[in-house]
Amino acid sequence: MHTVIKEVDVRMRKSIDSFKSEIAKLRTGRAHPSILDHIRIDCYGSEMPLNQVASVNASDARTLTITPWDKNMVQPIEKAIMNSDLGLNPATTGTVIRVPMPALNEERRKELIRVVRSEAETARVSVRNVRRDANNEVKELLKTKQITEDDERRLNDDVQKQTDKFIAEIEQLLTVKEADLMVV
Repeated sequence: MHTVIKEVDVRMRKSIDSFKSEIAKLRTGRAHPSILDHIRIDCYGSEMPLNQVASVNASDARTLTITPWDKNMVQPIEKAIMNSDLGLNPATTGTVIRVPMPALNEERRKELIRVVRSEAETARVSVRNVRRDANNEVKELLKTKQITEDDERRLNDDVQKQTDKFIAEIEQLLTVKEADLMVV
């Protein structure tokens, strides 16, 4: 019985983690190194994540500083950032790449909020799918007489409590991100 609940917890936690990583990619007006996490650089014939070929730091609230470990990587990194869907324009000074974060206009903020809400709905659906799978598993256990009807009811209640907890966490993350996006 406890394995069902543990599995539900693990799978729902993965949904939350996926949601967190998706909304972290959405850029606010503030500079944060994770904004560039999904950018891949063509490095000596293979694609590598930016954080494996350079150090990325926030030098101030609106500027990221990228320092490549290999001087030959300055141009490919700059090109990859310019070609990304983030709308950023890096400026190179020697071996250091500075990426200023442009301020967001009202229209872009509202568009980003729509994207965040869509990602939140996707996460909620994912959590509900885990609940459905767990409830089906509990029904199978009841059919094969491995658990009693009381155990089934208890397990279904526990699964629902987990679902409610994780959906509340999604709502809280959504609220925080929306507030973050609306800060001018």
